Amino acid sequence: MQRGIKACLDRLLALISLIILSPILLIAAIGIKCSSKGPIIYKARRRGKGMKPMVIYKFRSMHVGTEAQGAITGKRDPRIFAWGAFLRKSKIDELPQLLNILFGTMSIIGPRPEDIDIVNQYYTAEERRTLDVLPGLACPGSIFNYTHGDMYLSDYDTDEAYVNRFLHVKLALDLYYIDHWSLLYDVKIIFRTLAAILHTAISKEQAAPPMEYRAVFGDRPIP
Repeated sequence: MQRGIKACLDRLLALISLIILSPILLIAAIGIKCSSKGPIIYKARRRGKGMKPMVIYKFRSMHVGTEAQGAITGKRDPRIFAWGAFLRKSKIDELPQLLNILFGTMSIIGPRPEDIDIVNQYYTAEERRTLDVLPGLACPGSIFNYTHGDMYLSDYDTDEAYVNRFLHVKLALDLYYIDHWSLLYDVKIIFRTLAAILHTAISKEQAAPPMEYRAVFGDRPIP
């Protein structure tokens, strides 16, 4: 019952958000066109629910032809142009995925869809449970990535650092979310995501780790 309500709310919220945010989407698109030659939208191949391949939509933030240099971006990745860096920092680059939600291939809240090769090579059987539900625009793992991801990634060898140091931590948080899911939990994650973005924008202090980190790892320090 709750899952059916979630699906209906997802599409309704996606439609309302697209309408309300249309001026921001237009400004983002114009900025990309003025900053870098190439398409406005980047289509990224990911693993979706049930291990099915899918395409997610993002505002392009990197120069065309540089995607093959690695799936993960570092702190000062030279592939990212200046306007793209702003879009990524503010998470505006992810807003086209509201179309994925409207089409029913994603949810507002759910584990972030991962690169196909990373899923195939590095997910454990337990971690593949994150693919039993629709991927989402936000989740505990994405909040942690936004507030603490740079602590795990260097400027070089970012794919290796992501897989060896960060991936399994992020997935552990998303597994906690799946095991404790409720509509109220989803609502809380929406507000926590907005709070994390706001905190990063206005404060130089390190954000506290999300409650899922403490629930899963206890007092284990963050590297």
